[in-house]
Amino acid sequence: MPIKDAAKFVAPFRVTSGKKFKLAEHATDSLGGHELTKEEGKLLLEEGKLRLAEMQERLYAADQWSVLIILQAMDAAGKDSTIEHVMSGVNPQGCQVHSFKAPSSEELDHDFLWRSAKNLPERGRIGIHNRSYYEEVLVVRVHPEFLKAQRLPLDGVGSTPGSDEFWDERLEAIADHERHLARAGTKVIKFFLHVSKEEQKQRQLERIDDPVKNWKFNARDVEERAFWDDYMAAYEQAIRNTAAPHAPWYVIPADRKWFMRLAVMNAIIAEMEELKLEYPQLSKEETKKLAAARKALLAS
Repeated sequence: MPIKDAAKFVAPFRVTSGKKFKLAEHATDSLGGHELTKEEGKLLLEEGKLRLAEMQERLYAADQWSVLIILQAMDAAGKDSTIEHVMSGVNPQGCQVHSFKAPSSEELDHDFLWRSAKNLPERGRIGIHNRSYYEEVLVVRVHPEFLKAQRLPLDGVGSTPGSDEFWDERLEAIADHERHLARAGTKVIKFFLHVSKEEQKQRQLERIDDPVKNWKFNARDVEERAFWDDYMAAYEQAIRNTAAPHAPWYVIPADRKWFMRLAVMNAIIAEMEELKLEYPQLSKEETKKLAAARKALLAS
């Protein structure tokens, strides 16, 4: 039986006010109180694809809103596979994916929001950012030595780079940016795919032991496990400071990939339903032109 109320299904994972948010209160293996088997989850995912495809078509036809999906996670949480499984039914013409790696020299010559801003989706399209400007308050916060490459002015109007005030200012800038996007017609949906340290370990071992998955393995990802607690603290601060009704965070349990994908899909559906998307209505004059065109076609 299809999920009738997507918003209710994902309500346990939605964060719109970060004041009391604690990451430790969100289990990585939760099903959100839903009684589902893996097989049932996969069937619901396929049904959701049809629903999402229709909503994407309405978004494209209306050409009024854009949707920005931000995926953040620790390594091996499943960002790439989530994009593959959740968005596989969407028309490629109405969707664009951008993966953010280490910043280029050109990107380092701009402010930290620039490279994401220039890859925002246009009206009528869904944009997916695999990592985003949040990396600047996550990996860069955990490794403040990366700030050196940004050549920030030490005597500028902001706080000293790397200080607690500096990170607060960056989070404030992100919140302001997302508020601006919402006002301009971009629906911002943010996901933290919350995987446990033990589950990440097992997935990294699979990448080493399975020759087919060897290409996915990066030794640096193992080194980053030493900073696990620092990353969790950085994620908690990011969510606390930027969760808002117009730009919600979804903290999705990621230990079960099948449920993670189902939850992400329903969160996207729930947020897009808020837009009340409809196909454009033609004016009386345009309707008359259609009737004339039909008459001409029948006579040809």
